[in-house]
Amino acid sequence: MTIRHSYRYGGLCALLLSVLTACGPVEQEAAAPPAARVSVVTLAPITLELTEDLPARVLPFQVAEIRPQVSGIVQRRLFEQGTDVSAGQPLFDINPAPFRAEVETAEAALQKAEAELAHARAQSARLESLVRGQSVSRQAYDDAVSKSQQAAAEVAQARATLSRRRLDLEFSTVASPIAGRIDQELVTVGALVTSSDSTPMARVQQIDQVYVDVRRSASALASLQDALASHSSLDSGLPVTILGSNGTPYEVTGRLLFSGINVEASTGDVLLRVLVDNPNRRLLPGMFVRSRVPYARYDHALTVPQQSVVRIGGKPYVWVVGAAEQVEMVAVQLGELVEGSYRVQDGLTEGQRVVVEGIERLTEGADVSAVAWQMSSPLEASVASSH
Repeated sequence: MTIRHSYRYGGLCALLLSVLTACGPVEQEAAAPPAARVSVVTLAPITLELTEDLPARVLPFQVAEIRPQVSGIVQRRLFEQGTDVSAGQPLFDINPAPFRAEVETAEAALQKAEAELAHARAQSARLESLVRGQSVSRQAYDDAVSKSQQAAAEVAQARATLSRRRLDLEFSTVASPIAGRIDQELVTVGALVTSSDSTPMARVQQIDQVYVDVRRSASALASLQDALASHSSLDSGLPVTILGSNGTPYEVTGRLLFSGINVEASTGDVLLRVLVDNPNRRLLPGMFVRSRVPYARYDHALTVPQQSVVRIGGKPYVWVVGAAEQVEMVAVQLGELVEGSYRVQDGLTEGQRVVVEGIERLTEGADVSAVAWQMSSPLEASVASSH
């Protein structure tokens, strides 16, 4: 009985072992990991315009320094400080009495010269008939004609002097040569001013349009020139956005006029001049602002989110989901980083699906379950990019 029980026990163990062996692969297959869940973006071409924010300074469109053209005592100020003035508007009165006296003197000198001219002409006319009858010498007649010509010249000189004296009298009222906003007075009533003064009486600045001068590295000038060439067909020129110190755009229109032809030796920068319409006078001369200058444009650009890029040995790669829902790592060439996305220069084509989230679980050829990527909020995106 003992031997029979031993055979039965051994056969049971062999049967159990064979069952366990047969079930092993099935259990292992059932324990295979599920496909990784990833978020992807499908590449589609977009129009991409690249800009650069550069520090800039506001300058007036026109500046006129009000200076006297005659010397005298300032009698009156004819404007309110800080207000708008028109072209030709009187601003200061210089004491006109000396200039009126000079005008009267010049008028009297002209009258005297005209009287002498009339007498000389009458004298030469009388002698002309006498010299024909040989009643007077030819020399006497020639002297009379010469005096008549000298008198005519003196009349012309007197008229020119009178015109100058009247001009000085007109200059005693100092007017604005341009329309604009006038600043504070720089001379007071009662001050003696001369045409050689180094300090102006006031300044008028036209600020309904202003210049915004931008400094940019000469090494980046080629891309800017390409951008200018691409906008050459537009009458408005290359558009430029003006930003305040807090980054908020001003509601003004700017266009790039030209780039400088000289490179500043100390900084390697060139001057960019932007003309800005300033109807509300929010941009004031001397203000420091920032200008958003376009420097490149791509009409059919492909972009990938920054977090989709994996760098191995300093070279960029992305994970691409193929038709069989399997991933492969693809080397890419990247361009500029714009608002959290890289411009793809080479390595990808339109319609490919690039993995954005779930990269850490991927291996070459792994099966994935792809869903469309939803962009995070700006705060979440900034935190993600910082990690």
